[in-house]
Parts: sequence; structure tokens; C-alpha cells
Amino acid sequence: MKFDTEGNVTSFEKKKTELCQELSLQARDLRFQHSTSLTARNNCIIIRMESLKAIVTPQCLLVLDFRGLGLERWLVLELAPQLASQSHSLPFEFRALEAILQHRVNTLQARLSEVHPVIVDTLESLVDPKLLSADRSKLHVLLQNSKSLSELETDIKVFKDSLWKILDEEEIIEELCLTKWTDPRVFEESSLGIDHAEEMELLLENYYMQAEELGNETRELKGLIDDSESVIFINLDSHRNVMMRLNLQLTMGTFSLSLFGLMGVAFGMNLESSFEEDPRVFWLVTGIMFLGSGLIWRRLLSFLGRHLEPSVPPPVTHTHTHTHSRMDTLIVLQDF
Repeated sequence: MKFDTEGNVTSFEKKKTELCQELSLQARDLRFQHSTSLTARNNCIIIRMESLKAIVTPQCLLVLDFRGLGLERWLVLELAPQLASQSHSLPFEFRALEAILQHRVNTLQARLSEVHPVIVDTLESLVDPKLLSADRSKLHVLLQNSKSLSELETDIKVFKDSLWKILDEEEIIEELCLTKWTDPRVFEESSLGIDHAEEMELLLENYYMQAEELGNETRELKGLIDDSESVIFINLDSHRNVMMRLNLQLTMGTFSLSLFGLMGVAFGMNLESSFEEDPRVFWLVTGIMFLGSGLIWRRLLSFLGRHLEPSVPPPVTHTHTHTHSRMDTLIVLQDF
């Protein structure tokens, strides 16, 4: 697809060799080895933003390759009006470059907006302290979105690095101002103080800062995932400790009953003794069994409680001294 300075769209088919001859480019310039790149070659800007491959010249924008329904809709419905816009007096390459960079930032923002609410809702449901176990389906959703977030973070970093590489070299910024070297009127304006290179630098810095904000939001979201993961593990460990403590208490109770149950075993043997003749002995032995078992269980529980209580850290006596000394230092500095 070919877009001229008025926003008119035409289709064209050319071989790679013919296109290189027409634009005076080398074959290696059109290989598009990197997923995101922005380079200037022989008064042309060669752009690749993921699936979009384009060449900007002072007279037109050539879209060589595009894939995806959303990208095709943007090319047909939005790009042409942006290129035809006369809201500012900057040359054509500024409008073309700004439209492509704005679309790239909007795409990254849309991906972040799609992932962010899903991750937040999933984390809120997983961090609930009332849950005794984590829902595997929600963990799977969190895992998939975490992978998408990592891929988004990588794409944002690549986009930022490509812009920073240009901002770090003034010569490349000068080469991106195509019309400055082909239009005598624009060259005269640059001589009179209208610096197109400075305008190009401000344009690139604007989208670099937007990408930086997206990167910060992505890192904050990843930090939230890491913090929530720690909270989830703490909640699960807490519930696991409660179940282990309950199991230990029941085991102690079973041990206590079994210990004094030996008396019942002794009386259950087919041996004669004088105790069988007294009807009160049954209740006496039964009472001793339950009372002894209860006392033993109580002792075991108190022993368990003493050894499972968290240790109290030793008091720190010199904290206030250091705090006051730091405050005194700050007061002295403020006086100065």
C-alpha cells in the first residue's frame, strides 16, 4: 500500500530488487532483521514495528507488509486521515512517523489494559485469607496472564531501546529529517532558526516517555503479582499449621486414652479377681481412666503450647538513642 502526502491510498506490487533500485537502497536494508527498528538510509526511513514493515520517503509512505485484522483496519480507516491532516506545518515524514509510533504505543497500551484487570481480579480472589486452598483454575489464569505480561514488558523494552538508540545519536536524528535535505524552502527555514531536528527529537522523546510510563505500569503489576504470591503462601502456610496443630492435638488425645485404656484391657482378660464382685469398681475404674486421660492430655497440650509459642525478640535499648541523634542531626542541618 502506498500513501501520498494527501492521504490517498494506492496498491502496488514490485519486486524487492526493483524497489531497492527505485529508492537507491541496498538489499540488506529491506531484510528487517529486528522485530522493532527505526533506521535512516539514503533519505528514507525504514520502519518495522512487529508485523508492520514500512518505508517513509519525503513524498510517500510505503507499507510493504502488514498482518492482522486490526492493523489492516488501522491502515484503511485511521492512517490516511492522519497523513492528510494539515494541523501542523511539519513535513510529511513527521506525520507518518508520528502516526506509526502512536499506533505502536496504543497497541501496547491496549494489551496492558486487557491484562491488568484480569490479573488484579484474580489476585484479589486468591489473596482472600478465608480460602483454605488456592483455586487451580485461577492459578492457571494467573500463569497465562503473567506470561502475557512478561512478553508485553519485553516488547515495551525493545520499543524503548529502539527510540533511545536514536535519541542518543544526534546524527541519526538529523538523518530522519528527510525534507530538510531535499526541499530548499525547508532547508532555509532550518537556517533561520526553525530546527526540524529539535522537533524530531521532541517527537521521539514524547513517545519514549509514553513507553517509559507503560514499562513502569508493567513493572508495578509484576511487583503486585510477586507480593500477592507471598501473601498466598503465607495464608496457605497458616491454614496448614492450624491443621497440623489440630492433628497433633487429636493424636495426643488418642495417646492419652490408649494409655489409661490398658486398665480396661487388664480387666477384660478372662482372669478372676475379687474386684468383679463389687459393682462400684466398674465406675471407679472408668472414672480413673477418663480422669487420668484428661490430665495427661491437658499436660501434653500445655507442653505443646509452650513450645509452639513464637519467641519474643529481645528488647533493643539503643534504638531511641540513634533515632534522637539522627533527629538532632536533621535539626542542625535545617538550622544551617
